[in-house]
Amino acid sequence: MRIAFLGLGKMGLAIVPHLAQGHAVTVWNRTAKAADSLRDTGVQVAASPAEAVKDADVVFSTLLNDAAVEEVFLGSDAESGAIAAMQPGAIHVCLSTISVASSKRLTSAHEAAGKPFVGAPVFGRPHVAAQARLWSAIAGDEASLSKVRPLIERYSRGLTEVGAQPWAAHAMKIGGNFMITAMIASLTEGFIFAESEGIDPAVYLQVINQGLFQSPFYELYGKLMLEPPVKPGGTVSLGEKDARLFLEAARESRAPTPLGEMFHQHLLRATKEGMQDEDWAGGYYRLARQLAHQKR
Repeated sequence: MRIAFLGLGKMGLAIVPHLAQGHAVTVWNRTAKAADSLRDTGVQVAASPAEAVKDADVVFSTLLNDAAVEEVFLGSDAESGAIAAMQPGAIHVCLSTISVASSKRLTSAHEAAGKPFVGAPVFGRPHVAAQARLWSAIAGDEASLSKVRPLIERYSRGLTEVGAQPWAAHAMKIGGNFMITAMIASLTEGFIFAESEGIDPAVYLQVINQGLFQSPFYELYGKLMLEPPVKPGGTVSLGEKDARLFLEAARESRAPTPLGEMFHQHLLRATKEGMQDEDWAGGYYRLARQLAHQKR
């Protein structure tokens, strides 16, 4: 199968090697240097999105946000985006965390061009992708899902089909990220309480997780909060974006989200305090500790 892959951030670089086994893969990235580590693996590097997708059967994308995905695939008009350059019947599989509104716009544009669109955002950080252990939420028409499912399974430990409309998958991703933020927020409050009672937050995490949740995610994110990585897999700025997308979608569907509002305000403040490039979990906790200490 001929595969194009647009967007080579940390996640894209971790996923492409899984797809390249037995398939012809062509990649494109706005900064061409990002593809250097792939040049010796048989992967072809294109100079433009149009060049990357022109012969592809399936086009994957992991572009940063709404604006990046729409700029690349929709272009300034119906003839200038990657959709126009794709061959008839080629399927676009969007792994990005984008808004429900953007996913709907992309769905309409693909339908008008007669080129299927599949939402397939992933849960997991880049190191999880490298281990082929992401969880994928997928949505689209059944014929397209059947064709791309074996490819998605290459980098996933499992997947869930959440609907026939691609934006259902992107809504699922945003809703899932809300739950991650809720976990970070509850751990943050628990850690600060433990500290105030003379309990080591690391001990608190061990007892709470082993005694209650027994969750690898609580363990992972708790450790990220207590020992933030130098190179974060997910930043405060990305967490803020995800929280904002959750609120925008909820407002559109008139779903009340008081916790979501609170989490977003905290992430906005962390951004204003200059923590935007820190780890999402670690930055959230660090700001809360600072605020708590100011009140004592």
